[in-house]
Amino acid sequence: MRGDSDGFDAIVIGAGATGAATTLELSRRGWRVVCVDKNATAGSGSTLNSSAIVRFSYSTKPGTILAWEGLHYWLNWPEYIGVDDENRLIEFRQCGKLMLLTDDSDHPQRVRAIWQELGIPFEDWSLEDLAQRLPIFDHSSFGPPKRPTDEAFWDEPAGKLTGAIYSPSAGYVNDPQLCAHNLQRAAEAEGAHFRFNSQVTGILRSGGRVSGVELGDGNAIHALVVVNVGGPHSNVINQLAGVYDSMKIKTRAMRHEVHIVPSPEGFDYESEGHVTADHDTGIYFRPEVGNNILIGSADPACDEPDWAEPDHFDETVSESQWEAQVLRASRRMPELGVPYQKKGVADLYDVSDDWVPVYDRTELDGFYVAIGTSGNQFKNTGVAGHVMAELITSVEGGLDHDHNPLVIEGHYTGLPIEVGFFSRNRDPANTSMSVFA
Repeated sequence: MRGDSDGFDAIVIGAGATGAATTLELSRRGWRVVCVDKNATAGSGSTLNSSAIVRFSYSTKPGTILAWEGLHYWLNWPEYIGVDDENRLIEFRQCGKLMLLTDDSDHPQRVRAIWQELGIPFEDWSLEDLAQRLPIFDHSSFGPPKRPTDEAFWDEPAGKLTGAIYSPSAGYVNDPQLCAHNLQRAAEAEGAHFRFNSQVTGILRSGGRVSGVELGDGNAIHALVVVNVGGPHSNVINQLAGVYDSMKIKTRAMRHEVHIVPSPEGFDYESEGHVTADHDTGIYFRPEVGNNILIGSADPACDEPDWAEPDHFDETVSESQWEAQVLRASRRMPELGVPYQKKGVADLYDVSDDWVPVYDRTELDGFYVAIGTSGNQFKNTGVAGHVMAELITSVEGGLDHDHNPLVIEGHYTGLPIEVGFFSRNRDPANTSMSVFA
C-alpha cells in the first residue's frame, strides 16, 4: 500500500454494488480509498435495475462456491454493514428458487451434484409437489424456447416437465440501489471518500504502472492502485488503460429488459411464489412487491443479443421483447395474460465472453478489474468486494497471481475460493457460456 500527494492509496472506478463493496473492503484493510462515479449517487448505474436474485445454481464448482459464500453476506447484512443508513438497510427475501426440469437439459443435474458435494440444501419436487405448491403452473414442456413470431411458438406441447429442484436458501434483495448506498455509508465510516458526477476520461501511468485517473472536468486523482468496476463501461475504461487488447476475456455492454406483470388472479405470488428458472420457455421470474411477478430473459438462442453503446441505448420497453417474455410466462402460467400496459425497465449488462466475471489484475501494474459482472453477479456483491481486496493486497504485497493464483478461504463457509478461475486469461471451455450456468 503506497500513497501519494492526493492522500489516496487506491481509486475505485464505479459506485455500483461491487464497486462500493470493493471500496468498503479495501478501507477495512487500512487503505485510503476514493470511489469515483459518473452518476450522481451510488448504485444509479446498471445496479439500479438489477433483478437482484441470489442463487447458487452454477454448473461449475468455483462459481457455486462463490455464490454460496455470497449468500451469507446477505444473511448477515446488518452485521456486515455495521453502521446505520438514514435510508434504512436492504432486506433479503429468502423465498427459495425453483429449477424446472425437462428431459433435454443436463444443467440442473450438474448443479444438483455440486450441491450434494458441498452440502447445499435442496429438495427434489415431483410434478405432484409442483401442483400442490404452485397450482398456477402448466406442466407442459414447450421447448426449445421460441419467439412469438415463430409459428411453432403456438404448437401444442409435445411433452411434460419432469419435476423441479428447489433451493430453499435462495431469494432476492428488495432494493439493489439501496444496497450500494448501504455499502457507501459503511465505507465512509471506515474513512473512504466518494466522488460523484466524476467521469473518468483517462488512466494515468508513471514508471511502468498506473498512477491515477483523469476526470472529465480536467482534474486528476493520483494513486498507485486503480480498480475498474465500471460496469457496462468496463471495456471503455480498459481501452483507456491500454489493457483491453492484452486480455483474453473481453467485455461489452448488452441491452436487456425485465418486465413486471400482476400475479394471476387468486394467487399471491409475492408471498407464495419463488424465484424460478424456466429454461424450457427461456425466461426466469421472481416475486415482486405489490403481488406482481418480475420476468427476465434467460437469453435463449432464439433471442439475438442486443449489443449497445453504454452511453447511447434505448431505455424504453420494446413491444417485441415485452410480448416475447410475457407470452412465454403466460404459457407457464395460463391465467397470467398479457397486460395492455407495458411495465418494466431496459438497462445494460456488462457481459464477458463466457458470462463469467473477471476478478483479476492486468498487464498494467496496479490496475485491477472486477468486470463482466452484470446479469449474474449482484448476488456476489459482498464476497466480490472481499475477493478484490484480498487479491489487490496480495499482488501489491508481491504475489505472482498469474503463475500462483490466489486461493481465499470463505469468511462464512470456510470453502476455498479459487480466484484464478476468474482470470482475464482463462480458457472459456473450462468456465461457462451462459448467464445461468
